[in-house]
Amino acid sequence: MTTLSDIRSRVRKDLRDVDASDERWDDAQLDRHIGRALADVGLAAPQEKTATLATTAGSRDLATSSLTGFITLEAAEFPIDHYPRAYAPFALWAGTITLNVVEEPGGENARLYYLAKHTLDGSGSSLPEEFEDVLATGAGGYAAIEYASYTIDRLSTGDAVAERFRAWGEARLTVFREMLRVHARERRVGSRRLFTPA
Repeated sequence: MTTLSDIRSRVRKDLRDVDASDERWDDAQLDRHIGRALADVGLAAPQEKTATLATTAGSRDLATSSLTGFITLEAAEFPIDHYPRAYAPFALWAGTITLNVVEEPGGENARLYYLAKHTLDGSGSSLPEEFEDVLATGAGGYAAIEYASYTIDRLSTGDAVAERFRAWGEARLTVFREMLRVHARERRVGSRRLFTPA
């Protein structure tokens, strides 16, 4: 399974920053740029997750706080395990999902279909393999632009070096954004039913 260290190594190779004795970026800097690119990937192509939560008797509300990395709710199945599935209309506001059902729940389960941010750390990643190079491309672009800004007025490098890093970083970010556009979730074929609260 791919880890943060694996992605960091890819970014270093792209940046040609593989000499451990003379690194331009330390691990913390690269991790910050990887995190920024990961957030971009997560918004374009988030995880599709399902969770089953127990309702509270007499309440139509469910909290999103237990849904790790929650971005938004796509559908709420209530009651569950019926065929065809029973999808309840819902409202989402300030971390609370309100099921717009006539009868108040009595503690039964609701199944939530939601989108979530991706995770990447030392033990693994939720990112599909086809997005690993996309992520490295974006992180490298962000890192190069940061380095260009850092070196712009330094005597030891000169403006030409800063300009080359900036141009390279911007080119990488252009490619990164195009890759996100191609892979974006909105471009996938599918159907979605929208409900308007009463």
